[in-house]
Amino acid sequence: MSTKWPEKYIIGLTGNIATGKSVVRKMLEHLGAYGIDADALSHRAIAKGAPGYQAAVDAFGKWILSPDGEIDRLKLGRLVFSDTEAMARLEDIIHPLVSQAIDVMVKRASQKVIVIEAIKLLESELRNVCDTIWVVNAPEELQVQRLIEKRGMTRDEALQRIHFQSAQHQKLAAAHVVIHNTGSFEQTWQNVAAAWKKISSHSDTLQVAVKPADSEFSVVRGRPRDSASIADLVTRLSGGTKAISADDVMAAFGEKAFLLLQLNGQNVGVAGWQVENLVARTTEFFIDPSVPLEAGLKTLITEVERASGELQCEASLLFLPPNLAALQGTWKQLGYEPRTPQSLGVQAWSDAAIESAQPNTTLFFKQLRQDRVLRPI
Repeated sequence: MSTKWPEKYIIGLTGNIATGKSVVRKMLEHLGAYGIDADALSHRAIAKGAPGYQAAVDAFGKWILSPDGEIDRLKLGRLVFSDTEAMARLEDIIHPLVSQAIDVMVKRASQKVIVIEAIKLLESELRNVCDTIWVVNAPEELQVQRLIEKRGMTRDEALQRIHFQSAQHQKLAAAHVVIHNTGSFEQTWQNVAAAWKKISSHSDTLQVAVKPADSEFSVVRGRPRDSASIADLVTRLSGGTKAISADDVMAAFGEKAFLLLQLNGQNVGVAGWQVENLVARTTEFFIDPSVPLEAGLKTLITEVERASGELQCEASLLFLPPNLAALQGTWKQLGYEPRTPQSLGVQAWSDAAIESAQPNTTLFFKQLRQDRVLRPI
């Protein structure tokens, strides 16, 4: 167990850019770990209103600001990824704040196993608090391909980012566990699950099903083996407007979880739900119209919020289709209100709403907790 957090078992998760660290972190979360994305916390630390914002502006100048006063990460990235001294100055601002935030999150987590994802894990003090080091590996050409396809980089930009980091072979040499993320989601899942079994004695047993008092409904967390039934459910309940396959669902498990609403043991609803950067985002939300709609909604959203609370979420975002968005009285009773991304007030919440926006849906918002981990000083 970690000497800093003696009641926890800490997995340090690293690997170079676009190797698939976040996918592996999500898999570990499915298996019962509490995940922390240190790189996302780094971005939050210098957002407008966050404790590192003014220090970054003072260090690099107002030219890094966008018209709305936020730090333009593209401008800042071009500078620091071509200047090691500038990168060191930025890290001097960010790292103490991220370390403080991680300490808060680990201490208040109910889970026994914590996975900390950080691209510079081995170069930081985080390395010394980890019980085990996991490294995600992928060939350089696959990294380049992912950066071009998913982040819109040119080939030269992708190679610059890759080569700016410490060599992947150095990370592999420090690894206790290596996850090769080069094939299908299913292959990677099997590798992660096998490695997890060796440490699962440190984990609490996952709560598989939840049945609220005085309710005929229950909620079950979907697993990768349920991909076909989840695909059939989403396709049927969306009326074919969101027709997906079992392979689509399997791939989606690298980003999100699926909560299945059941009535008398039959699947009658589904929520596709994920947590990133302490923001819960429900991007699929379908319920069979033949069941008691209000009771089903309350049961499913209560479990979304309970699971989000376990992951210390600050806010819950729902992207609702027109038939569910029309039930404004029900959502008001549950504490949600329709909002625009720009009105949410916290940059990380607005960014999450923009990133996760779904066509033909309405955004509903609820703040889940007041004590933010990167509240301005």
